[in-house]
Amino acid sequence: MTEHHTPQEGTAPPQVLLPPAVVTDGRVPQTDRLRYLDVATRRIARGMDLDETLRELRQAAVPAFADAIFIHLDDPLPVGAERSTGPVVLRLHSSERAWPTAFHPTPPTDSALAPALDTATATATATNQATDDGRSAPHTDTAPYADSQPHIDSAPDAPKGPHAATAAYAAQVPAADRTPPPPALPRIAGRVEPVGSGRLAELLRDGRPAFGDAPGNAPAVAELLAAGTVPPGALPPGHRLIIAPLHGSHHVMGTVVLLRSADRPVFTNDDLLVASQLATHTALGVQKAVMYGHEAAVADTLQHTMLPSSLPEPTGIRLASRYLPASKTAQVGGDWYDAIPLPGNRIALIVGDVMGHSMTSAAIMGQLRTIVQTLAGLDLPPNEVLHHLDEQAQRLGSDHIATCLYAIYDPISHRLLMANAGHPPAVLLHKDGRAEVLAVPPGAPIGVGGVVFESVEMAAPPGTTLVLYTDGLVESRDTDIGSGVEALRVRLQTTAHGLSSLEVLCDHVLGTLGPGTRDDDIALLTARFDGFPPDSVGYWFLAPHPMTAGQARRLTRRALRRWGLDSLADPTELMVSEVVTNAVRFASRPLSLRLLRTDVLRCEVTDDSPQVPRMRQAGSGDESGRGLFLVNQLALRWGATRVSSGKVVWFEQKIPAK
Repeated sequence: MTEHHTPQEGTAPPQVLLPPAVVTDGRVPQTDRLRYLDVATRRIARGMDLDETLRELRQAAVPAFADAIFIHLDDPLPVGAERSTGPVVLRLHSSERAWPTAFHPTPPTDSALAPALDTATATATATNQATDDGRSAPHTDTAPYADSQPHIDSAPDAPKGPHAATAAYAAQVPAADRTPPPPALPRIAGRVEPVGSGRLAELLRDGRPAFGDAPGNAPAVAELLAAGTVPPGALPPGHRLIIAPLHGSHHVMGTVVLLRSADRPVFTNDDLLVASQLATHTALGVQKAVMYGHEAAVADTLQHTMLPSSLPEPTGIRLASRYLPASKTAQVGGDWYDAIPLPGNRIALIVGDVMGHSMTSAAIMGQLRTIVQTLAGLDLPPNEVLHHLDEQAQRLGSDHIATCLYAIYDPISHRLLMANAGHPPAVLLHKDGRAEVLAVPPGAPIGVGGVVFESVEMAAPPGTTLVLYTDGLVESRDTDIGSGVEALRVRLQTTAHGLSSLEVLCDHVLGTLGPGTRDDDIALLTARFDGFPPDSVGYWFLAPHPMTAGQARRLTRRALRRWGLDSLADPTELMVSEVVTNAVRFASRPLSLRLLRTDVLRCEVTDDSPQVPRMRQAGSGDESGRGLFLVNQLALRWGATRVSSGKVVWFEQKIPAK
């Protein structure tokens, strides 16, 4: 019995081979051999990962070309063109045989090359049905770099021990060529010790397939079969074993051992050419799979490190996010999201997508995210942020295109300001359950250049939820983006109302995705607007004159008395007086004073001067320079931030427990 492969849905089955002509001397017509190689190499080449590539090799080789196959791979597999300084260590990756472990083969009905590639496909259904009915499944040994020995049933009178198979095979080799490994040599099942010298090393360096019974090859066979992978007595005399090294572009990747039983013709010199082609295409496939896996892992790590490790927890808004990578058959994309606190307890919400799927896309995504964070720190309106982001993206290269949606939420005014650069529209889920696709003009994508972006302001009442996402959530091969956005809106309106947890909402949104392969990754950012209660905010505009500091102290004391925070009155008045006095010195327009009561008491003073104050050590004779020193000593935290209209100086105090 042998394991057969059922072609994946949507792929063409292997070409049906015509029955080869039977030749009395056991040889196979050249045309049949070429047709077999054509189908076999195409099957091997279509593998996308390591296991799939080697599975295609096993199923192409057994039983069409051999009765058993054993694949050893270098551990670890080399990546790229870097030369390895250490010895080659081979481990048994997988094996497959077309006879039971006790070796009672069923003779094939044809002495020529078996047309098993098409037969394997035709019998796959019967094999699967046999497995479903509880009958014996095909025998396939797989040891993916694990020190586990395949189960082998030996003959009752056969020699025992780790070298039993080697002794049985070596007995058929001329005595002059018998060079078994030292009995005391430590062995690990399924592993060949480091290959630095000897016959096996010579075969690996040579790169050409060789018969196992060729003069001088017994030691190489001993090393490869020392793990007991072949039952004793299973190899009759003659050319019934081929060792085919796997040579990549720069490295030895491993070996393939092919065996035939006594019930079919021995291998010929033409079969060495067939084995060479199988090994060559397999080595290239293994190398491709290793490089692809390495690049995908690096890009995936790069992208995850560039995404936020955690989201901020500002007062007045709750956040939750998800990132769902594309399926394993697709490369990593450039989707990202971010949430950036801004002065005045506001927060910027961003979601973007770099076109393409590659490590370059992930790297460009990281650069654009860094640029957005820098621009957000300048407190620019959304349309200005996108304008400058577009300029910077063009400097990264004209072939890099991205979409981006940038929004600013103010929890005090309960307003939302948003601009769009070619990104799918946001969806606003109202408190009453109504879902609305926000009508923000979709500008051209980032990187196009010469485009004017427009900011749109809208109400964001407490209890509403904003859903930002990338196109992987709403677009697929079967659904255009417009239909996908409408379907998302309907789903949110009919099923998401009443979900109090944003984490549950994110899981619900992603849970609506149908099964199957995803061609694109998904970034999802949800924000629930709670806002500030009006009675927890004090907001005043003050004219810049010498009496302003006294006026600010009186307003502060009244607000603290109203909130029951009289114990904070004296230090807060002192700090407000110092900060307002500094603002009056440089302001040319009315300044603002804002007090916010949340889990802390926050004070903000805004003026139109871009000059940010710095704390300095005042001399004994200086008349100024001590204000910020007092703020630094009395406040829990403090800071100064430039904004588009000037600057904001703020400080916070801990509210005493009642």
